[in-house]
Amino acid sequence: MFATALLLLQAMFQSPRVVESSGVAVSRAHPDVLWTHNDSGDGPYIYATDLRGTDRGALLVPGAQAIDWEDISLGPCPFAVRAQPRASCLYLADTGDNLEFRPFVTVYAIPEPSPPERASDTLGVTNAPAVLNLRYPDGSHDVEAVYVSPRDTAVYFVSKGARHGSAIRLYRVDRTAWRPPSDTATSMVVASLVQTLDIQPDPEEGRVVTAAAARPDGRLVAVRTYSEIYLFYPGVGGRLLPARAQPCDIGGLEIGGEAIDFLNDSTFVLTSEAGRHRPGTIDTVKCLI
Repeated sequence: MFATALLLLQAMFQSPRVVESSGVAVSRAHPDVLWTHNDSGDGPYIYATDLRGTDRGALLVPGAQAIDWEDISLGPCPFAVRAQPRASCLYLADTGDNLEFRPFVTVYAIPEPSPPERASDTLGVTNAPAVLNLRYPDGSHDVEAVYVSPRDTAVYFVSKGARHGSAIRLYRVDRTAWRPPSDTATSMVVASLVQTLDIQPDPEEGRVVTAAAARPDGRLVAVRTYSEIYLFYPGVGGRLLPARAQPCDIGGLEIGGEAIDFLNDSTFVLTSEAGRHRPGTIDTVKCLI
């Protein structure tokens, strides 16, 4: 039986600076806070909001570049980040590569900051990020979906599949590959190919991967396209096993929707970019059988 999404709540971004939300992360440390960022064309900023779209200010990530930020995840901090015990880190994925020509891409990790006090607070700065420069073992790929395993703190990358004849592949980088913020030496990591996912890309139908998220308990992974949510059980080595026979249909809920995170065990937060005459949206949805 085909699964459809039940829209529980829809709001719009109130911040005029958030025009292309391509990633979203639900804070576990700060109730009612969502973190997001713009795609390309912005500086290295993260923005705080909530399910109602409230503008809660911006923070600069010092020393980071924002070439094509595509996803944001919350997870345990890698070894390279000094943080309080049990603290979570925000992972910022500068992994977009529409033309598939970038020689390497970058992920930044920072301890999750406290949100700004108010919307007008736009001068705040996060800790300096740890940096992970990587390339894929089989050439360049456009990757818009990145998630962090709460079980082993490995970072996973899912290729978009937008090119004709391309497959959707899952890659992995171990937690030990990170460099601390103070380490200025140039280093490069080669991600490991984990598997080719059983998602048949179809750009005309919106079936290209734009985001992914791991549930906080690590027992479920969501991979979204413009029109569907696929759910997987993570297995040995990070391999993904289908958790349901059919994806959840989210077609028509958003225009240019790209991001996803778990709000709780069975509810998702989705965000979209702004249109010509409207702000981007924040949708709260539940998948029904």
